[in-house]
Amino acid sequence: MAPRFEPFAGLRYDPSIPLEKVIAPPYDIVDAEERAVLAGRHLANAIHVELPVEDPRTGLDRYQSAARYMARWLEEGVLQRDGKPAFYAYRMTEASGASSTGVIGALVCDPGGSDILPHEQTMPKDTTDRLDLLRACHANLSPIWGLSLTAGLSKIFEPTGAPTAQATDDEGVGHTLWVLDDPAVLDAISAAVAESPVVIADGHHRYQTALTYQKERRAAVGDVAGDYDAVMALVVELSEEQLSVGPIHRTLSGIPEGLDLAETFGRWFDTVHVGPLEESLVDAVADSEALALVTAGGVWLLTPREETYTAAGSDLDSSLIALVVEEIPGAQIAYQHDWHSAIDAVNTGDVDAAVLIRPVTVTQIGEWAHAHRRMPPKSTYFHPKPRTGMVYRPVEG
Repeated sequence: MAPRFEPFAGLRYDPSIPLEKVIAPPYDIVDAEERAVLAGRHLANAIHVELPVEDPRTGLDRYQSAARYMARWLEEGVLQRDGKPAFYAYRMTEASGASSTGVIGALVCDPGGSDILPHEQTMPKDTTDRLDLLRACHANLSPIWGLSLTAGLSKIFEPTGAPTAQATDDEGVGHTLWVLDDPAVLDAISAAVAESPVVIADGHHRYQTALTYQKERRAAVGDVAGDYDAVMALVVELSEEQLSVGPIHRTLSGIPEGLDLAETFGRWFDTVHVGPLEESLVDAVADSEALALVTAGGVWLLTPREETYTAAGSDLDSSLIALVVEEIPGAQIAYQHDWHSAIDAVNTGDVDAAVLIRPVTVTQIGEWAHAHRRMPPKSTYFHPKPRTGMVYRPVEG
């Protein structure tokens, strides 16, 4: 079944409120310290609903607190509903000038399995949190991220004219939104997205939550269609021009005493010791986007052998590294988006080693998507991240 992508009448902040003060990163990349900063920035900051906390003053639990914030914002006009259904062109521009432009809309959930495809195998994760939040707030707060295989999709919604809203986040990334409500444009976007599969790049668990909520509401209302049949999604064309894909590095701990990691990796890789663990050397290796093993004893470049690719069943570094980890009794693996953090953990002795992996290419993502194959967990890191608060999607009924 072809993907169905539909416009919706979104909830957006009153234009008089500076958008910089109310947008927030996705809930799963915000730590307690950053949450406190965002919560103190503005009473209507999106973090109050995206990552709510219990309210000791009222005795409300975190979900009731989020619902109260949402209701208050609507009552006071802090959030205003657009007058008619629209798609929302959304551009993220990094300080380097690199940008990604997608379109936000309502992606219809298909429990039977349509051309909405998972991009990666997922790690176990508690999904009841997002479900309870959806039940309480009756809104999609942040979009899942989908990649469309329709070539030329970006040209259909290329924004023109002054933006409707714009802000710069704490990392210096610009976030710009245009409301698209011309009927001909809406039809063209829906038709273009329906032409090809949509691959879920980020938000697998939230998509599963949307499917669960859809089933729950359908059962409660006699299988009647409603807002709960879709989930807010940012759809971006799968192309080099629109995507920035980073690696997710691995750290290893629990390595048995006396085990030579370089020798162990040497069973699957050609290894070259390039020097001691020094900042300048690791900088050079990381900048070259090489596959490398880093321990307190030094830095090794890793070159996979042909038989390694065959044994792994793929050409992804995440699969290749898994071959080695599976051979080490008691080894524990963790993940770091930032290689500096991974190396710091080696230097402090918090982990035994770090493996710097190479970023997956857009071509590889396309090949796996067309083959309807899921990449291993934590294979890709798409950035920059869309900000919560650019637009919310009501889920009524």
